[in-house]
Amino acid sequence: MTAGFPEAEYRSRLGRAQTRMEEANLSALLITTEADLRYFTGFLTRFWESPTRPWFLVLPAKGDPVAVIPSIGEVLMRKTWVGDIRTWSSPDPVDDGVTLLNSTLQEILGTTGRVGLPSGPESHLRMPLANFQRLKDELGEQRIAGDAGIVADLRAIKSPLEVEKIRTACQIAGRAFDRVGEVAAAGIPLSTVFRDFQSLCLEEGADWVPYLAGGAGQGGYEDVISPADETPLAEGDVLMLDTGLMRDGYFCDFDRNFAIGRASQTAQDSYKRLIEATEAGFEAARPRTTMADLFHTMQPFLGGGSDAGRLGHGLGMQLTEGASIIPKDHTVLQPGMVLTLEPSLPISTTGLLVHEENIVITEGGAEYLSPKAPPELPVLV
Repeated sequence: MTAGFPEAEYRSRLGRAQTRMEEANLSALLITTEADLRYFTGFLTRFWESPTRPWFLVLPAKGDPVAVIPSIGEVLMRKTWVGDIRTWSSPDPVDDGVTLLNSTLQEILGTTGRVGLPSGPESHLRMPLANFQRLKDELGEQRIAGDAGIVADLRAIKSPLEVEKIRTACQIAGRAFDRVGEVAAAGIPLSTVFRDFQSLCLEEGADWVPYLAGGAGQGGYEDVISPADETPLAEGDVLMLDTGLMRDGYFCDFDRNFAIGRASQTAQDSYKRLIEATEAGFEAARPRTTMADLFHTMQPFLGGGSDAGRLGHGLGMQLTEGASIIPKDHTVLQPGMVLTLEPSLPISTTGLLVHEENIVITEGGAEYLSPKAPPELPVLV
């Protein structure tokens, strides 16, 4: 698949943002975070791992974007569709882009315009607080507002091209999961399985594997976020691997469970209940259904459930994004939304099993993006 998107995809995103800006009485949006900036520009780099430098993108209510970025990023930004690129030498402990950003905003906003910043759930401001305060002082605090949910709403609905990126990431992970038997067996430390599975993901086509979680234990595992340790897998263990690999800027996020040598009846039965819960959520996932509806559809299969907090979430340019499958989230599903279905089931006072799939909402219902897990708990022998 071709890397990135054609310019028309980005112009469409900008156009929809500008329509919403007019409705919200905003003259511009100020973007400071990696995924949001990449969404509007295609600027893809791992350099964001360094927290040293701030990066800014100004989206005017009329006209093309303006990138206000450290000079080290100019060459890469010029490979995107953005034409107006303004740079400074960063890091600068005295003025790390604040003056340049302020002058750019003054130029675009005029004397009375307002600029919106993403400010809803999961948003954050990626610049030092002292520098943001200076910007407010110079621009005028009353001229800085929230973005009325514009960026989050746009990113929640994936274009067909975005869906195909996620589907490709899912296919890569699916091929890696098909090869777990090459790296996991009784006697192999869990930490070794984690490292070798990441290698399988890269061999199958992942650009990198920013996220890999999981666990292993007799009949189940204690939690799903702890780092892998040196404990060797044992017969009767259930191994779970949950991968968030990335391909061309888009994530997959699903897991698979495997029994080592043999599967207990409890593990088999619990696994089947998770599959049933997932299938129920899949059948219910259609336009005009809410995230809360999905929760209430899946929860009866899980008994008392766990206290993990949610049974799935949005997915796309970030591992988790947007709405959550919880009773209090009444976000209405729309075609183009990509979600995870992630039921979890306690199987003892200390153990649990978790299952996860990736789906996209279409006009006619849901479609699996991840290759469906087998109906019976796989046993690695």
